[in-house]
Amino acid sequence: MFNIPQMRLDRAFELHQEEYESAALRVLRSGWYIFGNEIEAFEGEFAAYIGSKHCIGVGNGLDALCMSVRALGIGKGDEVIVPANTFIASVMSITMNGNDATPVFVEPDEYHNIDPNKIESAITPRTKAILPVHLYGQTCDMSAIMSIADRYDLRVIEDCAQSHGAKHNGRTSGTFGDVGCFSFYPSKNLGAFGDAGAVVTDSDDIADKLRIYRNYGSEKRYHNMVVGVNSRLGEMQSALLRVRLKYLDQNTQMRRDICEYYQNNITNPLILLPKIRKDCECVWHQFVVMINDRSLFIDYLKEHGIGTIIHYPIPPHLQDCYRNLGYKQGDFPIAEQYADHVLSLPVYSGMTAQEQEYIVEVINKWQR
Repeated sequence: MFNIPQMRLDRAFELHQEEYESAALRVLRSGWYIFGNEIEAFEGEFAAYIGSKHCIGVGNGLDALCMSVRALGIGKGDEVIVPANTFIASVMSITMNGNDATPVFVEPDEYHNIDPNKIESAITPRTKAILPVHLYGQTCDMSAIMSIADRYDLRVIEDCAQSHGAKHNGRTSGTFGDVGCFSFYPSKNLGAFGDAGAVVTDSDDIADKLRIYRNYGSEKRYHNMVVGVNSRLGEMQSALLRVRLKYLDQNTQMRRDICEYYQNNITNPLILLPKIRKDCECVWHQFVVMINDRSLFIDYLKEHGIGTIIHYPIPPHLQDCYRNLGYKQGDFPIAEQYADHVLSLPVYSGMTAQEQEYIVEVINKWQR
């Protein structure tokens, strides 16, 4: 029997171990660890990869979102439309750190992303922005979302934490809206070796504001223009991310091959496989199935040495921290149904063919 966790980070490291170690030693020996050559190089390389004019490295994905909300002038009394089935960071960025705006939830579509057909009815005179989340590695329908945003003069903040390199109609996620916000948490497709994040934008003004916000509100040392934060992408993570970025397309193809194998070979009728939009090039951050009797299925897989994760078991509107918004069970039934039935199967760079075959074999034998 195999022992296959849902996520393994060591395999991706081992594929290019010498380069990672060389990059780390380069930084250690440089004697320069904050705002040096490595972050400057990474920001340029990542901006070029995404197709944006600017990249601003920050401490993590939540900071990328939160500072972007602030940079767009969104604050108390404003509303931001956000999917009802996202990770909590997407929502917290709207409400925390002085932003104090109000999240307005919209149900997901059959692809687990925000349903553009439901956005327009959620718009009010207080709506200032739409925050689409490209969940599980698949882009939202950005053509439809941008059309709505243009019609109502709304800002767009793309949460790209799970969509590094994903495309909609040939255009990379993060390049549609005013900003694209990325997390480089270690388990992401482009993962650092600790917390890290970035914002991409074509706006000189937004980029300037973000560079000031991330460094205590300072453009010149000891001259603090605004109240900022300490959210700087360090030299070590920048150097390691530069190695990761070199092989991102290669690692993405590995994930695509694994998920294509799952799609073609999981035949158990009790398992609902993920749907992919025809206009989307998915990067498969997660392979998320839907299943009844989820707890029993999780236990069954665990007995056979296969790990899983639920993304995400409690939707934001039912979290304790947002009780003040006044939502209750049943307000967003599609998001709640997803929360009750989704399950992420193992997907990671370096997964062997034998491991994939074993997972499929075990899944196809599952019975209630």
